[in-house]
Amino acid sequence: MSAAALAAAPAVPCDAPAITPRAAGFHMPAEWEPQAGCWMAWPERTDTWREGAKPAQAAFAALANTIARYQPVTMLVSQRQWANAARQLDAGQLDAGQLRTGVRVVEMSTDDAWLRDTGATFVIDGQGALGGVDWRFNSWGGLDEGIYAPWDADDAVAAKMLELERARRFRCDLVTEGGALHVDGEGTVITTEACLINPNRNPGLGRAAIERLLGDYLGAERVIWLGQGVPDDITGGHVDNLACFVAPGVVLLAWCDDPADPHHAVSREAEARLLAARDARGRPIRVERMPMPTPLYLTVEEADGIDRTNPRLIASAGDRLAASYVNFLIVNGAVIAPAFGVPTDDVARAILQRLFPDRAIVMLPSREILLGGGNIHCVTQQQPAARRG
Repeated sequence: MSAAALAAAPAVPCDAPAITPRAAGFHMPAEWEPQAGCWMAWPERTDTWREGAKPAQAAFAALANTIARYQPVTMLVSQRQWANAARQLDAGQLDAGQLRTGVRVVEMSTDDAWLRDTGATFVIDGQGALGGVDWRFNSWGGLDEGIYAPWDADDAVAAKMLELERARRFRCDLVTEGGALHVDGEGTVITTEACLINPNRNPGLGRAAIERLLGDYLGAERVIWLGQGVPDDITGGHVDNLACFVAPGVVLLAWCDDPADPHHAVSREAEARLLAARDARGRPIRVERMPMPTPLYLTVEEADGIDRTNPRLIASAGDRLAASYVNFLIVNGAVIAPAFGVPTDDVARAILQRLFPDRAIVMLPSREILLGGGNIHCVTQQQPAARRG
């Protein structure tokens, strides 16, 4: 598909839904609620992932196999990588409750592996039905400021996921990504102005219109706006690298005490906004601080291992990496969090264990995922368990 055609035409033809998810009784549940599984996509872009993506593939396999100890995982893999992925992923078995854990490998075309952003945002209703929001995806900024083109395969992923699950699909014209949104499951969304109120996503669309769309498609009643995201984040400032709900009325915020660090000002502005806000139930927000990792930088070896054919993804040795412990995933019975091999790892583990006392805290080495521009939350998408109201 040509660049001009990609910009002018919808990537996924579909009929407009007769009603929105909220009107149909759907909402996005909190991540700590019961899950039916998790979705991921296999990395292979050589301009994103170094050394032919082999180190990243090992990291993705370790992550998927770890999640699969707690719940089923579906890995989306291209035809040419299917056998390679299947060799590295655990097929699993039935557990005592007759739930098949392990990793299901499904052949599907993608442009890259950021499934949080390209995959369906799942929603549920009170009668146990599963649905999903299919946002418009434009590679985090479109032809002028996006990370890669074309992105039509990525924009088609959500529809295919929902078809596989026989779930109701709600296509939304808002350009956004799953990593730009966090919810408390009780009507509140947090996001950043840097991403959603940005001409490279939704030119001409104001704050009020975006809030209406988020409310209609996530079943939300209140949006809490933060400003900038973590500095050096190639997405433009996703909230899932900056802050997340850990319980109703409680937000965990990536925090920096070093006045010389650009994140120092970002974290303080975010905290001030959170403390001034109320959630959809009228509760004040309690802020828990998560320290940023010891600063991490791209090495010469890592920079030299990236295919430099894409000027938008060219990185240089010494570049700061947008590392954050907030970029974790909650699964049934556990929190899967990034570890970077630095002293702050132990501090992060202790904070997560205090906030999630009934869950195992699993810290996974995730530098190879970080080198691509994100982390554990960015490459996963939880699917909530269907439930009866």
